Amino acid sequence: MSDVQTLTVSDDEDDIRVDRWFKRHFPTITHGMLEKWLRTGQVRVDGKRAKSNQRLSPGLAIRVPPLPSEPAPPVIARPAPVDEKTARMLQDAVLYMDDDVIVLNKPPGLAVQGGTGMADNHLDAMLDALCFEKTERPRLVHRLDKDTSGVLLLGRTAGATAKLAASFKSRAAQKCYWALVVGVPKHKQGRIDAPLSKLGGSGGEKVGVDEDDGKHAVTYYRVVDSALKRTAWLEMEPRTGRTHQLRAHCILLGTPIMGDGKYGGKEALIEGTGVSRKLHLHARAVRLPHPRTKATLEVLAPLPVHIKASFDFFGFNESDGGRPFEAFEVD
Repeated sequence: MSDVQTLTVSDDEDDIRVDRWFKRHFPTITHGMLEKWLRTGQVRVDGKRAKSNQRLSPGLAIRVPPLPSEPAPPVIARPAPVDEKTARMLQDAVLYMDDDVIVLNKPPGLAVQGGTGMADNHLDAMLDALCFEKTERPRLVHRLDKDTSGVLLLGRTAGATAKLAASFKSRAAQKCYWALVVGVPKHKQGRIDAPLSKLGGSGGEKVGVDEDDGKHAVTYYRVVDSALKRTAWLEMEPRTGRTHQLRAHCILLGTPIMGDGKYGGKEALIEGTGVSRKLHLHARAVRLPHPRTKATLEVLAPLPVHIKASFDFFGFNESDGGRPFEAFEVD
């Protein structure tokens, strides 16, 4: 057994939970053991009893009871080093960076997190390339689908990540998406309120409307422009963050997102035009409170090559999109 320790919460751990602080500093301590320590008052925060979900702030003193003697934990292999070309690509994709936040313009086709058979071919395994002057790897705050491009936030410290994630959870973060869809919605602007749940069967993760057991899902949309009744440029602002929400809601409008064969099948393609078959969904902008200064942070992401080419083909002008978030200021 070790002796009692008293450790101080560091500046980069602002707003981290007690249980996550212990996981970070003492990864071999099980959740059950920590809960026992908390119940019996062996863990103290500035001399007071604590709970696992209590938020910490810099300078607080944490009493850590004697740790059990254990064999050294197994070494967890880190992802393979990021090759120079990939590292340069990710660094060039940085739209904004300060001591707390990195905002990327995620390229289409890059998965955010790993899955079956993906090895290290996903962003989460490549984050060492985005350490820059820090020794600590940045952390993912939220996700985008593999084939969706655009703004993606990373926290550069544990505390900043927790605050950014809380902004998304509380809906203090606003997200603006652009999409090209096949067909033109009947109404030029509207609100889609349709609960979604995961569908069974093969073919990978997919969601559909489920009035009985689905999770609340709301999307605001407007038609920015259209071309020959064959396609429309939509601006969308999701007020909830369900899996594939925008893709499923566009199906409800009768206008699948261009290139979205998973949800729209052949109806999602415009054959014979030379338009890319890739998904035409782009996270255009994000607006949220900065995790440290609380000032409004708003970042816009330029269009990827294939969507820009489609804009040019259909005669859409990016400047017609105006400033993000203005169209839906009033519910």
